[in-house]
Amino acid sequence: MTRIRDVVRQALTTGYLTVEAENQLRQLLTTRYDLEDFNAFMTLQEAAMNGKVKQQSREQCGIK
Repeated sequence: MTRIRDVVRQALTTGYLTVEAENQLRQLLTTRYDLEDFNAFMTLQEAAMNGKVKQQSREQCGIK
């Protein structure tokens, strides 16, 4: 089973978060997860806020 940290690692590596990955994260966040997954998600949030990871969903909406 995929973990939050795996999805985050992919996004941080590519610098891009796809719509599919966002949906996967939403689903994973509704299940039980550990501290490492929580910390990975927070790292992704920070990277997105700082522009280190672009979000496909925001590009589709025209939000930068």
